[in-house]
Amino acid sequence: MKSVGIDGISIWSGKLSLDLPNVFAPSVGEEPEKYTKGLGLYTCSFPDVREDIVTMGANAAYKLMIKEGIDPRDIGRIDVATESSFDASKPISTYISGCLEQVLGEEFRNVNNGERKFACIAGTQCIDDAHNWILSGRNEGKSALVIATDTALYERGNPGEATQGAGAVAMLIAEDPSIVELSLKQGYSSVDETDFLKPNQQFPSVDGKRSVQVYLSLMKEALTNFEERSEKMDIAEFEFVPFHVPFPGMVRKVASLGYRHMTRGTSIEEELEKIIGPKPEMEEFSGHEEYMEGIRKYMKLLDKTELYQKWYKRVIEPTIEISERAGNWYTGSVHLARASSLIYAAKEKLNLVGKKILVGSYGSGAQAEIHTETVKEGWEGKVKKIDIYEQLDSRRPLSFEEYEQIHDVHNYSKDTLLTDLTEYKNEFVFKGYGKMGERTYEFV
Repeated sequence: MKSVGIDGISIWSGKLSLDLPNVFAPSVGEEPEKYTKGLGLYTCSFPDVREDIVTMGANAAYKLMIKEGIDPRDIGRIDVATESSFDASKPISTYISGCLEQVLGEEFRNVNNGERKFACIAGTQCIDDAHNWILSGRNEGKSALVIATDTALYERGNPGEATQGAGAVAMLIAEDPSIVELSLKQGYSSVDETDFLKPNQQFPSVDGKRSVQVYLSLMKEALTNFEERSEKMDIAEFEFVPFHVPFPGMVRKVASLGYRHMTRGTSIEEELEKIIGPKPEMEEFSGHEEYMEGIRKYMKLLDKTELYQKWYKRVIEPTIEISERAGNWYTGSVHLARASSLIYAAKEKLNLVGKKILVGSYGSGAQAEIHTETVKEGWEGKVKKIDIYEQLDSRRPLSFEEYEQIHDVHNYSKDTLLTDLTEYKNEFVFKGYGKMGERTYEFV
């Protein structure tokens, strides 16, 4: 069986940043801790005037191809995941491939081009598609370029406004990968839900409480389904567990549920029982609401135990470090989490070769997927090429008035006269509209 996985990663952040506790919070009359302690967010990325999902995706892909020395003729498919598309027919992948052709000197004339949509899980689905394509042999030795790119904006005044963000993650999916090998087994949970959707509109309609409930429920079911398809998981075998990060506070909730699920029937469960007592069982309560309240109290006690806190600090905390500063990138969020953990491991000089990562993806509408990845020889050298922290440090901070203006720039229903807030150098930018209303791009 072929070894298939991620052989290269490049990230492109929007060039602007909004400080949530110090700029956004006082301007909207909220306490800073609502964002730092509640949501777990400090800053979020925004696109400049001439940035959008095409430029960010093309810039991430271009950086990846240059630093990895990838010849366009070695690429057999380009898959783009986004839920911010501005065209209901022409896929964003064609715009991006057109950008790359401007500077790479080769055409992607014989690639399979496409766009995937399923909220935030579409990036993982693109990886699955590329994985299957390579395993089938239809790739004929070629690799796939997967790009997750989004501008995650909410309507002004929406409760989700603080969880905005913008950026792209480009990944090379190939045989004999040098970062992680993908597992053949996956676990799924999928339902028809309306927790988050965009019915012919730019900004999402969101039922925040329902979305949290569905996320947690489906992630648990996907874990169970994964074990049914493979084997009972040992929590000790995973070095990191990157989940989809709509905001880091959400990961705190799903992490404790995952920990509880994977420690059932183990010596850890026995240790926990000595500290906080046994997990509540349904038959002990008079009704479902009383049972759920018992579970909530139990989970609060679990979160405070030294056993759990040590696990969370080692396995989960490294996965959300980028998102705390970048915000929600929709389809790119779980891939930011993976990169965050690997960058942390490289910095700490951890020996990860042969070690496993458990990845939990989620998309509203709704679906969750669980799969494992095995870290491969050469991962450290590849990961050290990812310069996301340098990008985050170099973003131009926005005043609240500038934030309002840049939000209007990226609101399709408004016309603005705001000029560029940053300089563009060695990157793709939005040029203007063509004769059929199409967006056009150039390399600066």
